[in-house]
Amino acid sequence: MIVIVFLAMTVCNLHAQQKDMQALIHQSLEKLQNDSSQTTLQCVMELKRIEAIFPDSIAPKYHIALQSLSYAVSHPHDEQTPQLLTMAEQAIKQMEGMRHHDPSDLHALQAFHLTVLVVQNPAQNGPRYYRDVLDLLDKSLKANPENALAKMLRQQFTEGMQRAL
Repeated sequence: MIVIVFLAMTVCNLHAQQKDMQALIHQSLEKLQNDSSQTTLQCVMELKRIEAIFPDSIAPKYHIALQSLSYAVSHPHDEQTPQLLTMAEQAIKQMEGMRHHDPSDLHALQAFHLTVLVVQNPAQNGPRYYRDVLDLLDKSLKANPENALAKMLRQQFTEGMQRAL
């Protein structure tokens, strides 16, 4: 009987922690409505703190990578971009090592990372990563045809490459 009570309390506690984590992430992401560079950087730092509290959770890592890459693609030559790219790479690598990661999200983030590299130096990195970006987006959409990030990235990447040609 004690074991059953303990298991029930553990499950309830884990569920409450999950809700707390989601609330913290949501609260941090809501600040992005301001749409300033400084706000994005603050959001990423808040997400890093949330990740420190919930190190075994994928959601904070996903949002760290996504917001870091979003900043980097919008500000490819900003002094903060290299640090954010490093954070994104680390978050993606950590997600790869986790059991319950979504392959579709992971491939989309990997493609986004390569897209940032193309934006930073189109002449050098465009030919180098063009095919890899498209292959990763295809894998992402094959795993989940409804992945909004992969769909949006594919459209924007294709349009950007057409303009470049």
